[in-house]
Amino acid sequence: MKKLIATLLLITLPVLSASAHYLWIETNGNAKSGQRHEVRVHFGEYTYGVIEKVKGEAFPSVANFTLWVIAPDGTKTELKTEAKEDHYLAYFTPSKNGVYTVTLNNNEIDVIDYTQYDFGIFKTHYHSTAKVQVGKTDGDTQTANPNGIVVKQLANDDNEVKLQVFYKGEPLAKNELKIYVADLWSKTLYTDDNGQVSYAKPWDTKYIVETTIKEEVPGTYKDEDYQFIWHCATYCIK
Repeated sequence: MKKLIATLLLITLPVLSASAHYLWIETNGNAKSGQRHEVRVHFGEYTYGVIEKVKGEAFPSVANFTLWVIAPDGTKTELKTEAKEDHYLAYFTPSKNGVYTVTLNNNEIDVIDYTQYDFGIFKTHYHSTAKVQVGKTDGDTQTANPNGIVVKQLANDDNEVKLQVFYKGEPLAKNELKIYVADLWSKTLYTDDNGQVSYAKPWDTKYIVETTIKEEVPGTYKDEDYQFIWHCATYCIK
Protein backbone atom coordinates (compact mmCIF):
# COMPACT_ATOMS: atom_id res chain seq x y z
CA MET A 1 0.00 0.00 0.00
CA LYS A 2 2.86 2.41 0.82
CA LYS A 3 4.40 1.79 -2.61
CA LEU A 4 1.04 2.46 -4.32
CA ILE A 5 0.60 5.76 -2.48
CA ALA A 6 4.15 6.79 -3.40
CA THR A 7 3.49 6.06 -7.07
CA LEU A 8 0.27 8.09 -7.11
CA LEU A 9 2.06 10.98 -5.46
CA LEU A 10 4.66 10.98 -8.22
CA ILE A 11 2.01 11.08 -10.91
CA THR A 12 0.05 13.93 -9.33
CA LEU A 13 2.68 16.11 -7.65
CA PRO A 14 1.17 19.31 -9.15
CA VAL A 15 -1.52 18.95 -6.51
CA LEU A 16 0.88 18.82 -3.59
CA SER A 17 4.03 20.54 -4.76
CA ALA A 18 5.36 23.39 -6.86
CA SER A 19 7.01 20.77 -9.04
CA ALA A 20 5.34 17.99 -11.04
CA HIS A 21 6.25 14.76 -12.73
CA TYR A 22 5.51 14.81 -16.45
CA LEU A 23 6.17 12.90 -19.66
CA TRP A 24 8.35 14.55 -22.27
CA ILE A 25 9.90 13.78 -25.67
CA GLU A 26 13.61 14.35 -26.08
CA THR A 27 15.21 14.49 -29.53
CA ASN A 28 17.72 16.50 -31.53
CA GLY A 29 15.96 19.47 -33.11
CA ASN A 30 17.77 18.99 -36.43
CA ALA A 31 17.93 15.95 -38.71
CA LYS A 32 19.00 14.99 -42.22
CA SER A 33 16.82 13.50 -44.91
CA GLY A 34 17.43 9.79 -45.35
CA GLN A 35 19.19 9.37 -42.00
CA ARG A 36 17.65 7.55 -39.03
CA HIS A 37 16.71 9.93 -36.22
CA GLU A 38 16.49 9.04 -32.51
CA VAL A 39 13.58 9.88 -30.19
CA ARG A 40 13.40 9.30 -26.42
CA VAL A 41 10.46 9.41 -24.02
CA HIS A 42 11.18 10.31 -20.38
CA PHE A 43 9.12 10.63 -17.20
CA GLY A 44 10.22 12.67 -14.20
CA GLU A 45 11.16 16.22 -13.20
CA TYR A 46 13.94 17.56 -15.39
CA THR A 47 14.71 20.68 -13.38
CA TYR A 48 15.24 18.53 -10.27
CA GLY A 49 17.31 15.96 -12.13
CA VAL A 50 14.69 13.26 -11.56
CA ILE A 51 14.37 10.77 -14.43
CA GLU A 52 12.32 7.70 -13.53
CA LYS A 53 13.39 4.17 -14.37
CA VAL A 54 11.19 2.39 -16.92
CA LYS A 55 10.74 -0.55 -14.54
CA GLY A 56 10.54 1.57 -11.39
CA GLU A 57 7.47 2.37 -9.31
CA ALA A 58 6.29 5.48 -11.19
CA PHE A 59 6.90 5.03 -14.94
CA PRO A 60 4.72 1.90 -15.48
CA SER A 61 1.64 3.87 -14.40
CA VAL A 62 2.03 6.24 -17.38
CA ALA A 63 3.70 3.94 -19.91
CA ASN A 64 0.58 3.18 -21.96
CA PHE A 65 1.28 6.01 -24.40
CA THR A 66 1.28 6.23 -28.21
CA LEU A 67 4.11 7.92 -30.11
CA TRP A 68 3.81 9.35 -33.63
CA VAL A 69 5.74 11.45 -36.11
CA ILE A 70 3.90 13.86 -38.41
CA ALA A 71 5.68 14.67 -41.69
CA PRO A 72 5.60 18.15 -43.28
CA ASP A 73 2.76 17.03 -45.58
CA GLY A 74 0.66 15.89 -42.60
CA THR A 75 1.31 12.16 -42.98
CA LYS A 76 1.16 10.56 -39.53
CA THR A 77 3.21 7.43 -38.71
CA GLU A 78 3.15 5.56 -35.40
CA LEU A 79 6.58 4.84 -33.93
CA LYS A 80 7.51 1.58 -32.21
CA THR A 81 9.26 2.02 -28.89
CA GLU A 82 11.81 -0.08 -27.03
CA ALA A 83 12.14 0.04 -23.25
CA LYS A 84 15.56 1.13 -21.98
CA GLU A 85 16.73 1.79 -18.42
CA ASP A 86 15.33 5.30 -18.00
CA HIS A 87 13.49 5.99 -21.26
CA TYR A 88 11.64 4.50 -24.21
CA LEU A 89 13.58 4.63 -27.47
CA ALA A 90 12.22 5.05 -31.01
CA TYR A 91 13.52 6.01 -34.46
CA PHE A 92 12.18 7.49 -37.66
CA THR A 93 13.82 8.37 -40.99
CA PRO A 94 12.73 11.68 -42.58
CA SER A 95 12.39 11.52 -46.36
CA LYS A 96 12.02 15.21 -47.24
CA ASN A 97 12.92 18.67 -46.00
CA GLY A 98 10.62 20.54 -43.64
CA VAL A 99 9.40 20.43 -40.06
CA TYR A 100 8.53 17.05 -38.52
CA THR A 101 6.41 16.95 -35.36
CA VAL A 102 6.94 14.11 -32.91
CA THR A 103 3.88 13.71 -30.70
CA LEU A 104 3.03 11.58 -27.67
CA ASN A 105 -0.42 11.03 -26.22
CA ASN A 106 -1.53 9.19 -23.10
CA ASN A 107 -5.21 9.36 -22.20
CA GLU A 108 -5.24 5.94 -20.53
CA ILE A 109 -4.28 6.62 -16.92
CA ASP A 110 -6.34 5.29 -14.02
CA VAL A 111 -8.63 7.54 -12.00
CA ILE A 112 -7.12 8.87 -8.76
CA ASP A 113 -9.02 9.84 -5.61
CA TYR A 114 -7.41 12.86 -3.94
CA THR A 115 -10.37 14.08 -1.92
CA GLN A 116 -8.21 13.72 1.20
CA TYR A 117 -5.99 16.47 -0.25
CA ASP A 118 -8.96 18.69 -1.17
CA PHE A 119 -8.30 18.17 -4.87
CA GLY A 120 -11.03 15.71 -5.81
CA ILE A 121 -11.28 12.60 -7.95
CA PHE A 122 -9.70 12.99 -11.37
CA LYS A 123 -8.30 11.43 -14.53
CA THR A 124 -4.97 12.47 -16.11
CA HIS A 125 -4.31 13.15 -19.79
CA TYR A 126 -0.69 13.68 -20.89
CA HIS A 127 0.40 15.08 -24.25
CA SER A 128 3.88 15.99 -25.50
CA THR A 129 5.43 17.31 -28.70
CA ALA A 130 8.89 17.97 -30.12
CA LYS A 131 10.11 19.66 -33.30
CA VAL A 132 12.60 18.16 -35.77
CA GLN A 133 13.73 20.40 -38.63
CA VAL A 134 15.15 18.90 -41.82
CA GLY A 135 16.84 21.44 -44.08
CA LYS A 136 17.01 25.20 -43.64
CA THR A 137 13.34 26.14 -44.05
CA ASP A 138 11.68 26.71 -40.67
CA GLY A 139 7.98 26.36 -39.94
CA ASP A 140 5.35 25.60 -37.30
CA THR A 141 4.87 22.25 -35.64
CA GLN A 142 1.54 20.53 -36.14
CA THR A 143 -1.10 19.86 -33.50
CA ALA A 144 -2.69 16.45 -32.99
CA ASN A 145 -4.61 16.54 -29.72
CA PRO A 146 -8.21 17.60 -30.40
CA ASN A 147 -9.37 16.28 -27.03
CA GLY A 148 -6.83 18.05 -24.83
CA ILE A 149 -4.05 20.61 -24.53
CA VAL A 150 -1.06 20.95 -26.84
CA VAL A 151 1.95 23.26 -27.25
CA LYS A 152 2.74 24.35 -30.80
CA GLN A 153 6.08 25.89 -31.73
CA LEU A 154 5.84 28.71 -34.24
CA ALA A 155 8.58 29.57 -36.70
CA ASN A 156 11.15 31.61 -34.78
CA ASP A 157 14.72 32.85 -34.83
CA ASP A 158 17.76 31.61 -32.92
CA ASN A 159 17.35 34.04 -30.02
CA GLU A 160 13.65 33.72 -29.22
CA VAL A 161 11.18 30.85 -28.92
CA LYS A 162 7.60 31.50 -30.00
CA LEU A 163 4.88 29.09 -28.83
CA GLN A 164 1.11 28.82 -29.03
CA VAL A 165 -1.08 26.77 -26.68
CA PHE A 166 -4.27 25.12 -27.91
CA TYR A 167 -7.03 23.45 -25.95
CA LYS A 168 -9.45 21.26 -27.91
CA GLY A 169 -8.37 22.93 -31.14
CA GLU A 170 -8.75 26.55 -29.97
CA PRO A 171 -6.04 28.97 -28.76
CA LEU A 172 -5.91 29.00 -24.96
CA ALA A 173 -5.64 32.54 -23.58
CA LYS A 174 -4.29 33.64 -20.20
CA ASN A 175 -3.05 30.18 -19.27
CA GLU A 176 0.00 29.56 -17.11
CA LEU A 177 3.05 28.08 -18.79
CA LYS A 178 6.25 27.05 -17.02
CA ILE A 179 9.74 26.80 -18.52
CA TYR A 180 12.12 24.39 -16.80
CA VAL A 181 15.91 24.27 -17.05
CA ALA A 182 18.28 22.10 -15.01
CA ASP A 183 19.51 23.03 -11.52
CA LEU A 184 16.09 24.13 -10.20
CA TRP A 185 15.73 27.07 -12.62
CA SER A 186 12.21 27.79 -13.84
CA LYS A 187 10.18 30.69 -15.18
CA THR A 188 6.41 31.24 -15.24
CA LEU A 189 4.72 32.96 -18.20
CA TYR A 190 1.13 33.43 -19.34
CA THR A 191 -0.29 33.12 -22.84
CA ASP A 192 -1.80 36.19 -24.52
CA ASP A 193 -5.29 36.49 -26.00
CA ASN A 194 -4.22 34.33 -28.96
CA GLY A 195 -2.69 31.64 -26.76
CA GLN A 196 0.81 32.77 -27.70
CA VAL A 197 3.89 33.27 -25.59
CA SER A 198 7.56 33.92 -26.36
CA TYR A 199 10.79 33.83 -24.40
CA ALA A 200 14.50 34.29 -24.97
CA LYS A 201 17.02 31.45 -24.67
CA PRO A 202 19.79 32.82 -22.44
CA TRP A 203 21.66 29.50 -22.40
CA ASP A 204 22.50 26.85 -24.97
CA THR A 205 20.82 24.00 -23.12
CA LYS A 206 17.64 21.93 -22.88
CA TYR A 207 14.35 23.67 -22.08
CA ILE A 208 11.15 21.89 -21.11
CA VAL A 209 7.85 23.75 -21.33
CA GLU A 210 4.82 22.57 -19.34
CA THR A 211 1.25 23.84 -19.29
CA THR A 212 -1.87 22.36 -17.69
CA ILE A 213 -5.62 22.86 -17.48
CA LYS A 214 -8.49 21.28 -15.56
CA GLU A 215 -11.48 20.14 -17.59
CA GLU A 216 -14.32 20.50 -15.12
CA VAL A 217 -16.51 17.77 -16.62
CA PRO A 218 -17.27 14.54 -14.73
CA GLY A 219 -17.12 11.13 -16.36
CA THR A 220 -16.28 7.45 -15.97
CA TYR A 221 -13.12 5.57 -16.91
CA LYS A 222 -12.72 1.82 -16.38
CA ASP A 223 -15.88 1.82 -14.23
CA GLU A 224 -14.39 4.52 -11.98
CA ASP A 225 -16.18 7.86 -11.71
CA TYR A 226 -14.15 11.07 -11.81
CA GLN A 227 -15.01 14.73 -11.24
CA PHE A 228 -12.65 16.32 -13.77
CA ILE A 229 -9.73 15.66 -16.16
CA TRP A 230 -6.28 17.13 -15.48
CA HIS A 231 -4.62 17.86 -18.86
CA CYS A 232 -0.85 18.30 -19.04
CA ALA A 233 1.18 19.18 -22.16
CA THR A 234 4.96 19.41 -22.46
CA TYR A 235 7.33 20.62 -25.15
CA CYS A 236 11.09 20.03 -25.10
CA ILE A 237 13.63 22.16 -26.94
CA LYS A 238 17.08 20.66 -27.01
